[in-house]
Amino acid sequence: MVAPLPNRITALVLLVSTLGPVPALCQEAPGKSFPDQYQKGWEKAGPNVRIKRHQDGSRTVFQRSPDDRTLVKRTFGANGHLKMVSVYRVDARGNPLACKIFDGRKSLLYKVAYGYNKNTGRLEAERMYDARAVRKDPNDPSKEGPIRVMYYNYDAQGNATAPEVYTFNKGLRAEDLYAPKGGTFPHENPFKQEGR
Repeated sequence: MVAPLPNRITALVLLVSTLGPVPALCQEAPGKSFPDQYQKGWEKAGPNVRIKRHQDGSRTVFQRSPDDRTLVKRTFGANGHLKMVSVYRVDARGNPLACKIFDGRKSLLYKVAYGYNKNTGRLEAERMYDARAVRKDPNDPSKEGPIRVMYYNYDAQGNATAPEVYTFNKGLRAEDLYAPKGGTFPHENPFKQEGR
């Protein structure tokens, strides 16, 4: 037997008041941002643009080229000002091969090269170079030396473990050279999640 309508509404009100708001019922219309704890995807602003709004008012915008070979990540502060731009050159599978990092005034700060395992295709290394001052490799002065190198490791099940990070500027930690944890690799690439 089905309970009469007023009893079902009373039961729903009691359930919501006991459990708190249900995320699926509290989400805003598509295209609007909602708190990060509920946001699993990115806002779509066209076929090649994705936006993620953060609770502090800042936002991250990813834009890819129509040929899927260039990915641009722009980071904006809570005040709306551009803080950083990262331009990635990617292969046919969407894996970054190289990156250039600019500050909010579009001055080139760093160049980055990524290395992958030939057999597994997994990311193995990330080498960051200072674009403002060429630093010579102490082992081979004819080559440019990196200011930071990250080696990515994996456990027996193929899960990524904490990377090994080496810096080559005396007195500086890896975070002092470039603040984001996890290096420059765009792990949050919303287009990669689509299977592109």
